[in-house]
Amino acid sequence: MSAAAATDRAPLVLSDRINAMQESQTIAMAKKARALAAEGVDVISLSFGEPDFQTPQYIKDAAKQALDEGYTFYTPVPGYPELRQAICDKFRRDNQLDYLPENIVVSTGAKQALANVVLSLINPGDEVLVFSPYWVSYEEMVRLADGVSVPLTGALENDYKVTAAQVEAAITPRTRLIMYSSPCNPTGAVFSREELAALAAVVARHPHIHVLADEIYEYINFVGEHVSLAQFEEVKDQVITVNGFSKGYAMTGWRVGYLAARREIAAACEKIQSQITSGTCSIAQRASIAALEGGRASADEMVAAYRRRRDLVLELVKDIPGFRTNVPSGAFYLFPEVSGCFGRTTATGETIATAADLAMYLLNDAHVAAVDGAAFGAPDCLRFSTAAADDKLREAFERIKVSLAKLK
Repeated sequence: MSAAAATDRAPLVLSDRINAMQESQTIAMAKKARALAAEGVDVISLSFGEPDFQTPQYIKDAAKQALDEGYTFYTPVPGYPELRQAICDKFRRDNQLDYLPENIVVSTGAKQALANVVLSLINPGDEVLVFSPYWVSYEEMVRLADGVSVPLTGALENDYKVTAAQVEAAITPRTRLIMYSSPCNPTGAVFSREELAALAAVVARHPHIHVLADEIYEYINFVGEHVSLAQFEEVKDQVITVNGFSKGYAMTGWRVGYLAARREIAAACEKIQSQITSGTCSIAQRASIAALEGGRASADEMVAAYRRRRDLVLELVKDIPGFRTNVPSGAFYLFPEVSGCFGRTTATGETIATAADLAMYLLNDAHVAAVDGAAFGAPDCLRFSTAAADDKLREAFERIKVSLAKLK
């Protein structure tokens, strides 16, 4: 096409929806880290929430068997019946929850399951109470549905956990949904049975409100007991539980998640999914059946490594001035409050005014990638993934310590 023809094009007008949406900051920082690495820089990326373990061999073998057995055709929109039943069995075994396959929808990752729920329940102007710090995509999903996010901030002194009293005080006639994760991405906080019982008591008093409980890190738990909000019978029909295989089974690339909800909500999510992606990959679903049937032994091995890494990083961070952090009870992140580093200047005279400034300084000077806490609703924090080898973690935080010592 000639230059003249190119200039005759009408201006490109994108939808207001896409213009209002922000790019995932975890993905954005990972892109920057990869770009530096492509230039030959030795970057240690602690920005991405991905296990560094291979998918267990028995799950890979099940995928190979599925190919050999001819599972290469379209799948039912809500998932293979055998997988949905295996998920029901998992809920009964691990969570003492009774569901039927009609309550289960299998999606292309837990992210799609979350989006399906938000799009099924939220109308323009509806309010969604989002526990903050929150996973980066929650707010964007609400925006996509033309809803209004209402962040509720948990205090560092309370392990970043929002209280039932905060929820009660924030509910209005426009409130339709509550969103939270436990174990939490990015803080690693885990809600106790007592804390969820208090939340259930509040929710039960407001039957028009639903709760979207993100339990994708369920198996990566260092305190022993995982409690699901849906276990409280008075709110079970108000709770949608989302989970998946990416974290507990190191199956990030397989893209399989699922939700459990009352039949009408599950049917609504299936309806949306039928018009967007239809059923999830056949091979990945067969592998997921094997994952559930294989139990939790492989997950428990990974959790032991994650706990060791958490303890290692907490020890390393103690020697870094300006960082304050909680002790994560699950997941594989460290989420320090870093405002103690603000107001200092770099060797080139630039002032570190925000966590975003600090993240870019650490990437360019220490060659360590972290994610700005503003993406998680906590602009004074940084998120570091601890899903990396011990030697990489030691090197990363030593580099950070050296770089911060250069600030004036």
